[in-house]
Order: sequence, then structure tokens, then C-alpha cells
Amino acid sequence: MKNTLTIALSKGRIFEETLPLLKRAGIEPTDDPNKSRKLILSTTRDDVKLVIIRAADVPTYVQYGAADMGVAGKDVLMEHGGDGLYEPLDLQIAKCKLMVAAPVQRSKISGRLRVATKYLNITRQYFAQQGTQVELIKLYGSMELAPLVGLADYIVDLVDTGNTLKANGLEPTEHIADISSRLVVNKASMKMKHASIQGFIEHMAAAVANN
Repeated sequence: MKNTLTIALSKGRIFEETLPLLKRAGIEPTDDPNKSRKLILSTTRDDVKLVIIRAADVPTYVQYGAADMGVAGKDVLMEHGGDGLYEPLDLQIAKCKLMVAAPVQRSKISGRLRVATKYLNITRQYFAQQGTQVELIKLYGSMELAPLVGLADYIVDLVDTGNTLKANGLEPTEHIADISSRLVVNKASMKMKHASIQGFIEHMAAAVANN
């Protein structure tokens, strides 16, 4: 794949919202990504391949050069740390907020605050900046359940409409960051394939501007 551009994407909302931008840049998968079991998809451009991986793995694949570029949520990039990556473009898709949330009806907390999240690095840094010591509990999903069963006092998670929080008796209490999906580029690829990647970035920027 020496002369091929590989783009790491994750299935789900980011993938669905990236496809129209790629289409405007003249790139469409030749296989139906929802039906194909392939993890490397060919596209309508012979020099572009799509690599389908877990969302949390996109920065790692790009950092180590297994993919030249990728699309990842800002939350994933913040948690990863962004080493070895350029972040040239905000795609303005998959927007939400990273928030601290707590039960609407909550009693005074004695002792160290317990926070459930999958964003351990972000959460640790955020509360350290507030001067608050916390005990972190790593969960991979269903964050809203943790305060309901006494596992944690607060949660840190992505919030879109807030309906799930409300349905479970929780409310957002602190805003950590606005989240959207970003195009990230491997630093070595940016040097070795500069013309191709720069052209792709410009096409994507135009697609975002017209989206």
C-alpha cells in the first residue's frame, strides 16, 4: 500500500456522517460497509482504502502508521493524548458534549468522590485541575446505571440530547469539552505522501464548508 492512502474509520455514527463528506471528495466504498465482513474496503478511487476498526483504536492505528489518516471523535483523541498525530481538520460531525453528570436527588458526599467513566485520563486531569481528588471506576457502557446502584457518585460521559440522563434521574453538572469528529494524519505519512494527503485535506475541507 506504498502509494495508497489508507483511512481508518469506525462503524456507527461517525462512519455514517463521514461517508457523505468522502463522497463529495470523490470517494465511495465499493462494498456495502453494513453488509460486508471485510475490514479493508476498496473505494471508487484505486489509491484510497478504508480500514474499519474500533473507534478507540483509530488514533493508535494512525499514530503507528497502520493507517495514513483517520476520523476520530475529539473525546477519543483527548483520551489518547494525540502523540504522533496531526489534527488538521474539524469535520463538524457527530457533535455532542463531554459532561460530568450526577443524580438530580443526591445527598452530600463524604470522603473521596467516586466517578465512573471510560475516560480515565480526561477525568483524572479534569478533577485534578479542580483540586478534587477522585476515585475512578472504569466502565465501558451504561454509565447512567452506576449512580443508581451506588457504584459511583458522578459519571463522566458523552451527552447528546440529555434524554438518557433525564430518564435515569441524572443531570449534567459540569461541561468538560465540546466534541466533534476530527481528521487526524500520521506525521510520517504527511511527509512521505504530502501531495496526496494535502489534496485530500483540501477536498474534505471544501466538503465540510458545503455540508
